[in-house]
Amino acid sequence: MNTKHKPLFIVMSAPSGCGKSTLIDMILQEYHDISYSISCTTRAPRGEEENGVDYHFLDKARFEELIREDAFIEYAEVHGNYYGTLKAPIREVLEEGHSMILDIDVQGAQKVRDYVRSLPNNDPLKIGYVDIFILPPSMEELRERLVKRGTDAPATIEKRLDNAEGEIARQGEYMYRVTNDDLAVCYKRLCDLIDAVSGRM
Repeated sequence: MNTKHKPLFIVMSAPSGCGKSTLIDMILQEYHDISYSISCTTRAPRGEEENGVDYHFLDKARFEELIREDAFIEYAEVHGNYYGTLKAPIREVLEEGHSMILDIDVQGAQKVRDYVRSLPNNDPLKIGYVDIFILPPSMEELRERLVKRGTDAPATIEKRLDNAEGEIARQGEYMYRVTNDDLAVCYKRLCDLIDAVSGRM
């Protein structure tokens, strides 16, 4: 195993129900040098959520101060709450020779991509940048998964499917596309991709 490999800045997107969170959890368990990017938000914690584990929970004044300081690689306001990804933790991880994975929607991924493109070619974020889109085998299969999950009302499922069609239409913006037709096979494809791009082979 090649121990000296390129630190990656991995951006992963997928429609709801494609198994992205499960796949990211599997990657984090296997690759101990890959960290998960924790987003900031101004919304209140839900249920068992912990500050610094699920999100960095900030008040609106602090978040807006960070916007003015240009501290975010991307941010958005959703239903009256801010969500954003800080630049500093990503830089710190990459400078230590480790990789960072970011779970984000297509709009956020576009903002990250635009920011990375604006960087000089020798910037670690640009050198290690990889974006991956996880696809469902079909819209019918995605509908079945969302129904089986049993967490959403029929109207919510329809909305998720509408959103999924819009997101899938933008898959061509990503460097790599991986179909989650079988979790184990999809995970193996992702590992092979990470190994190849980082030079672990």
